[in-house]
Amino acid sequence: MSMIIGLTGGIGSGKSAAANYFASAHGIHVVDVDVKSRVVVEPGKPALAHIVDRFGDSILLADGNLDRAALRQRVFTNPQERVWLEDLLHPLIRDETIRDLSSATSPYALLVSPLLIESGQHSLASRIIVVDVPEALQLARTAVRDKVSEDQIKAIMQVQAQREDRLKKAHDIIVNDRDLSHLHQQVDALHQQYLAMLQENNS
Repeated sequence: MSMIIGLTGGIGSGKSAAANYFASAHGIHVVDVDVKSRVVVEPGKPALAHIVDRFGDSILLADGNLDRAALRQRVFTNPQERVWLEDLLHPLIRDETIRDLSSATSPYALLVSPLLIESGQHSLASRIIVVDVPEALQLARTAVRDKVSEDQIKAIMQVQAQREDRLKKAHDIIVNDRDLSHLHQQVDALHQQYLAMLQENNS
């Protein structure tokens, strides 16, 4: 298995933009836990049946897919339901994630997760990158992107690790408070750093 680098950050921080550039510019194998969380609840998967049993058919879209927005609203206002859902999905997501990481052929693989630290997924990684951004910018970007209320964004931020806790766990920090080229420069520098580390370890 390649060396695994964890990448995390709060909602609206720019994790996906950073991960996409690691992949497109440097050919790095990216495993996104958010994508895996969608795979395990696809129609026909046992997890979706459990969710429907718990919340009823109103949690489905007309095409039979999970209505993620409706589910998010249900669980973020009810901590017990959130714990039930996490207990169901986290082991399934972890298995999918490990399977994908083990198939990586790039020098290192990137494990992208908004809950990398909170969920214990960071134990899979040898280093952690935190994409950091001021909270006001997080709110503004997410409101535009997801077209949701500030209250809902704040509820999501409450569930995620606090900014200070994330930064304490970081080996490397990408500050994403400017434009994309500034983000890309930081990714380029980290890529070179990781290649040098791998070379050192192998020599």
